[in-house]
Order: sequence, then C-alpha cells, then structure tokens
Amino acid sequence: MTGTDDWANGVDANLDDLSKEQLNALPYGVIGVDTEGRVTFYNATESRLSGRAPDRVTGRDFFRDVAPCTHLPSFHGRFLDGVRRGQLATEFTFVFGFDPPIRVRVAMRSAHVPGRYWITVHPIGALAPSTQRLVSQAAEEVVERRSRAEPIGPDVCEREPIHQPGAVQPHAVMLAFHPVALTVDACSDNVADTFGRGPDKLLGELLERLLPAEAAAALRTALTNGTLADPARPLRRDIRLGAEGRPFAMTAHLHDDRLIVELEPLPDRPEDFGAASPFQVTDAVRELRAAPTLARAAIVCADEIRAMTGFERILVYRFDADWNGEAIAESRVESWDDTLLGLRFPASDIPAQARALYTRAPARWVVDRDAVPAAVLSGPPTRNTAVDLTYAASRALSPVHLEYQRNLGVNGSMSASILVEGALWGLVIGHHRRPHYVTPETRALAGLVAEAFALRLHELASLEAVREQGAALATQNMLLERLAGADDFVAALTSSEGKAASLLDLFGATGAAVVSGDRVACVGVTPSGEGLAELASWLRATLPSDQRVFATDDLSAHHAPASAWRESASGVLAAFVDAAQQHLLVWLRPEVTATVVWGGDPRKSVLADPSTRVVLPRRSFERWVEERRGRAEPWAPWQLGAARALAAAIEGVVLRQGRKIAELSAKSEELSRALEAKDILAREIDHRVKNSLQIVAGVMLMQARGVSDPVARAAFEDTYARVMSVARVHDTLHRAEDIESVDLGATLNRLCDDLASGMTGAERRLAVATEPGLMVPSRVAVALSLIATELVTNALKYAYRPGEEGPVEVSIRGRHGGGVELRVCDAGRGLAPGWESKPALGASGGLGMRVIQAMLGRIGAEMAVEGDRNPGACFTVRA
Repeated sequence: MTGTDDWANGVDANLDDLSKEQLNALPYGVIGVDTEGRVTFYNATESRLSGRAPDRVTGRDFFRDVAPCTHLPSFHGRFLDGVRRGQLATEFTFVFGFDPPIRVRVAMRSAHVPGRYWITVHPIGALAPSTQRLVSQAAEEVVERRSRAEPIGPDVCEREPIHQPGAVQPHAVMLAFHPVALTVDACSDNVADTFGRGPDKLLGELLERLLPAEAAAALRTALTNGTLADPARPLRRDIRLGAEGRPFAMTAHLHDDRLIVELEPLPDRPEDFGAASPFQVTDAVRELRAAPTLARAAIVCADEIRAMTGFERILVYRFDADWNGEAIAESRVESWDDTLLGLRFPASDIPAQARALYTRAPARWVVDRDAVPAAVLSGPPTRNTAVDLTYAASRALSPVHLEYQRNLGVNGSMSASILVEGALWGLVIGHHRRPHYVTPETRALAGLVAEAFALRLHELASLEAVREQGAALATQNMLLERLAGADDFVAALTSSEGKAASLLDLFGATGAAVVSGDRVACVGVTPSGEGLAELASWLRATLPSDQRVFATDDLSAHHAPASAWRESASGVLAAFVDAAQQHLLVWLRPEVTATVVWGGDPRKSVLADPSTRVVLPRRSFERWVEERRGRAEPWAPWQLGAARALAAAIEGVVLRQGRKIAELSAKSEELSRALEAKDILAREIDHRVKNSLQIVAGVMLMQARGVSDPVARAAFEDTYARVMSVARVHDTLHRAEDIESVDLGATLNRLCDDLASGMTGAERRLAVATEPGLMVPSRVAVALSLIATELVTNALKYAYRPGEEGPVEVSIRGRHGGGVELRVCDAGRGLAPGWESKPALGASGGLGMRVIQAMLGRIGAEMAVEGDRNPGACFTVRA
C-alpha cells in the first residue's frame, strides 16, 4: 500500500494526468467531487475499501449522503474552507468505522479543472474491532445460539462503569491535566492531527505549551478563583490551534482531581452544518409559554428541537414511578414509518447508573454510532488511574447503549435531560438513521429549548398542584374547624350530611374511612367494615413503628386479600393518627383498567453472554400489548405529605378528646358516688321527716280528742290539718320521679282523704273532682295544697250551722291558655260581712286567711270569693 513516502513523492499531484483505468489501478482510494461535494469519480480501490459500487455513488453528495460520517468540521469543514479560499490542499488522518475499522490518511486538493477536487484515502492499517463491535458480535452469536444466553439481574447492568469508558468520541480531543502542576496526565489517542504530536509526546507537557496564552491564563484563573468548582458548569472558550489556525471549541471542567479539557473542531461557517439561530429559540420559548397542557408543550418541544437540530426523529420521553419510560410526544420525518409514540420501555433500557449520569450531565450527543472511539491514554504510573468522564461532553458511550441504538435502527443520536426541581423527569431524545453532526452552538440552543420545556412543565404542574392543594387545604381546614368543636372525631370526619365536607372530599378518593380501635366508619365506596379493620391490622403489623403513612396504587401486590377489593380499593393512602397506631385515616381509589403498549415484551429478562458476562441489549422492539388491571390512579407525592400533616393535626384533637373524656369520666364517677351518697342521706331524711310529721299529726289529733274546750279542740284540729297537708305534699314529692313537676290532682285527692279522716262524718260530705295528669311545679303544688287545706277545713267546720251537715265540693282543672284553677264550694249559710277579719276562716284569729294570702303571693295567684251564692259560698283560686 502507498504510505507516507508516496505522498511525499507527489504521487497524488499527477491525478489530473491519469486516465480512468490508471486511477482505478492505484492502490489507494481516489474520489473526485465538485464544488457541492457531489461525486464525479469513485475508483476501484475506494470501492473495495467502502463496499460501495461506483455507479451507486456517482452524482450523490459524498459528505452528507455517501459517507455522512465525514460530515464534520474536521473533514467536510476543511473541504469547504479550501473551496472558498480557492485553493484546497490539506491532509489529516481519519478512522472509518468499517468492519474491521481502518485508519486512513486523507488528502484533499484542487484539481486542474475548475470546480473539481480530489480526495485520496491512504489506508494506514486496520484497527482491532472496537468494544461496541465486539458487543454486537456477541449479541449476534447469542441470537444464533439462544440457549447460551443467561438472564441477569438489573444490578449487573448497573455495575457497568459508563462514567469511565476509557475513550472519547473521535470528533473531539481530550486532555486531562494535573490540577496543580497543570501537566498532561492523560489524553485521547487522536491528538496528533490537532497538535502535530502523538500521545507519547504530549503526556507530561505543560498547559501553556499546548493552548494559546489567553486560554491557558483563563484556565489558571478559573482554578484559582473557584470558577470550576461545579463540574456541571464548565469554562467555555473558542480558540484557534495549529499552523492553519483552525477554530476549536474548548470546554474545561474540574472533576475527580483532574482538569479535563475537551477540544472540538468548529466550522468556519456554522451554517454549513445547519446551525440554528437564537431567533428559533425565542420562537420556541414563546410557543412553549403558550402551551396550555403538558401534551401540547411536549409536541412543541419535539417539533422545535427537530427543526433546529435536523434529527429525523425527536421524542419526549417520560419516566414513571418505576423508571419505565413512555414516548409521550414524537416529531419525525415522513419517510420514517416506524413510530415510537405511545410505546413504553422497561426501566432496564436506561439503568440506574445511566439515569444518574443524565441527572449530573444533562446532555449527550453521538455523531456516529459506528465511529471508532479515541482511547484515553494515561501517563506516569503514579497517576495511571481511569479518567472519570462523567461531565465530559465527548465521552464515548457504553458499547451496550450503542448496540441498543443499532438494534433500534439509530445511528446519530442525542439526549437532553428534563430535570424538574433537580429530579430526572424524562428526556428529549433525538434519532437519526445515519451519522449526524450538530454544531456546538446548535446543541446549546437545543438545550435551552429543553430547559424551557422543563420550566413550562414545572409551571403547569405547579399550577395544577396549587389548585389541587388549595382545594385540599380548604377541605382540611373545614374538617379541623369541625373537629375543634366535636366530641367525636370519627363522626366529624366521616359525616357528610348536607354540604358538610368529609374525608371523601380529599385527594380524589372515591371512598374513605376512619378506623379507631374496633370502630370503623366509612364514607363513599369502600370494602366492608370487617375488611377495613383487617387492612388496619395488616398495616399495624407491616409498617415500621416510625412510618405512619402508606400509599400504593396496587394494594393486592402488597396484600393478597385486597384482590377482592379492586373495584373499590386498588389504590390506598393510609395515615396513622397516633404513634400507638390505634387511629387510622384511609382513602381509597378503584382500579383503572388500561391498555399499555410496550416497545418489546417487558417480561423478558436482560441477557448476558455466559462466557464474558457482557450485557446484551435487547433486539426486539415490536409492539407488545399489556392489559393492565388492579392498578389505581397513583397518589401524588404531595398527597402523602398532606395526609401526614392532617393526621398530625388530628392527633392533637384525639389527644384532647381523650383527655376530656377521661376527665369527664372521672367527674361523672365522682358525681355518681356523691349522688348515691346524697340519695341515701335524702331517703333517710325523708323517712325521718315523714315519721316526724305523722307523729306530730297523731299527737295533734289525740290532743284534740282529749280536749273538752271547743275552741282549743278546733285549734288542735286546724293544726293537724296543716301538718297533714305538709306531710302529704312531702310524700308526693318523695314518690315523684321528677321533683320539679308534681301531679296536682293526685296530690289533692290524697290530701282531702287525709283531711276527711280527721273529722267525724267528713268522708260522706267531701266530694273531690280532679283533672288527671295535671302537672305543676312543686312550689305551686305546695302552695295550692296549703290553700286547699285551709279552704276545705273551714268549709267542713263552718259552712253550715251547728248540727247541720252539707256537701263540700273540691275541684282542680287546667285553665285554657295555661295555669290551673282550684275551686272549693259549699251550699251552707254563706259568708257574713267582714268575714276576712273574723276568726271564722281559721279559728285561730284569722291565721288561716293569713296563710292563704301568703301562699297566693308566693305563686302569684288570685282568689275570687262568692260569699252569697244563696245557698253557700265558693272560693276560686287561679294560678
């Protein structure tokens, strides 16, 4: 093969003088192109190297169509620069990702014919298969011998050191400096084209001898003042290097005790590579701000980023709680029939350590999946440790990931993290079926659109959360206000009478319950009380003592008996009120049946080669439909916090009510004991008073019978009557269940019986008529009883002339409009003038009348007297 000597001897300089046959006979590749890069000639050697027939490539754009891996500033950009200068003459090395990869020296120069140019490709030598190619071959072998594949757990995938791939993508150059000495500790093996020296000459070299003075000074200053403290915020500068003064984008960050400097060639004219403009970002942000929903914002994001970057497909990919992903928006060219919109992908497709990288380093761009990475070579043994490329933009990707891309039919790709409050929400993913270069400026602008989408997403979610949380807070406040005045917190939380709020009005639940000890109160659609009590027992036995909240959207996956409750309780949010776990708040949601479409069967295990343990990416992305049952709408994180806060607030109410109940119980018990003692004492006193009154009355009656003087006998009889009146009322009050309300009719009946028994012949003369059930206050009963005693006694004794006997009528009835009326009437001689002051009404000098007047005043009653009815008199008392 022609080597460096051939070039030096000017073999390529005679291409214009050679015939087609002679060009085809050359031992190196020769490609003729015009100003636009369209192929005008493709010799036999190049055809053999690339595997492309000349007639299949002639007339096509060599850089963008035939070999898109060359559409880079370091290849196509050099061509365009030379064409514009009017003199193309450049040389460099390049690696084609053939099988096996081939390192070549490329020369480009102007032909004699205006508007025609020559590109020669001189093979330097084949390279060993790249790591990703070895992975691909292993996968193909396992497909052929599927029985050899072994299922592995996700932890095997997660142990892959993707942050230390040991290589960078070949379109960039990487230098790792000691952070103090600022000498090269490690570098990529493709440094020769940039610095004119190989890695062995660069290791140990000082920073100032490799970079322009201004760039070196900026790096030293940044190291000194702490500007590089955050590796996610690198120092960026555009610089020029080499004799040709070629432009490079320099990116530097400090990480893992190394200063990492990345150098990427820049095009002289970014528009040659479809560079986006800031105006596109402005328009995209305006569209995003106007998007009313997440779905619309995701579509805008996908459309705008595809327009800016030129990828054939852009996806907005969202993670769920289990880290499965779903393509919720897609923008793609019409020629790409395969759609990924709506498909879900298992968490193993993007394992944990990859998600962690996406959180720390949000952007990743792959120009050419099949490009051979530039290995990172380390320096002296004392620093011969793997370079951590977590934050390196040009970090080579995991071979497993690249093989995954190959199986998906994707070559060039991009991914930008969607971070919401620092947490990985999803990704913006770009796919291209061929190699695809995007300028650094466009990448930055696309990243801004992804950031704007994340902000709008957060804004929409925040607005919705504010609305939902505001409504929940208002409901909680109403519940707490009701609890403040309630003696029964369970009833206060579950009662939904009228428009009163209850637990059911929180968190979008369709059922709710309070379990307090053995008591279960439900509202809405719930399992049976026994089932909820059993659920509470299971939670008490399952949850740690310091965990008061439990939430799931698939209860039966945790608690098998709950499979019978799917229609009412597939989703459960439970919060214990107290540390003793005696009181539990429960919210419930039913199952939501759904059809989930996966990009491949998610049940299949991740496979590894049994001999190498190399993880093998899955090869099938065919639609796989899953009918999902038993799952409810998931609970939002804020709802768990709100439930915890409500339970804590209720805990104070429960403790207060518990203390109040305990205090009231103690007081009630104390009062019961006091009342019991008082009742015993009262009964003893009643017994003694009754006996005493009966004794006094009996003595009065005996004295009256033993006295011969009529006046004295009358006095004794009057006193007897009055004592018996008091005794009768006392006996009535003692027998009454309610001492505040006395049956007046029954009292007067017994009183008249007692009065008649004390006078000879009175039983046949006295007629009593009472209205049954006439209830009056005890003070009214006492007063009317004494009044009746005076009036009845007087009528029996004095209404008739001595020796005459006549009737005495006593009646008591209720008055219309309230009150009572007592009447005592006789048919005797009537009342003499001035009767009020004479001793006839009570033989003791008018004492009887004074008693009557006193009792009338006590109860506010009036007495009317008919003294000359002819015959007789009638006394009417209205109270």
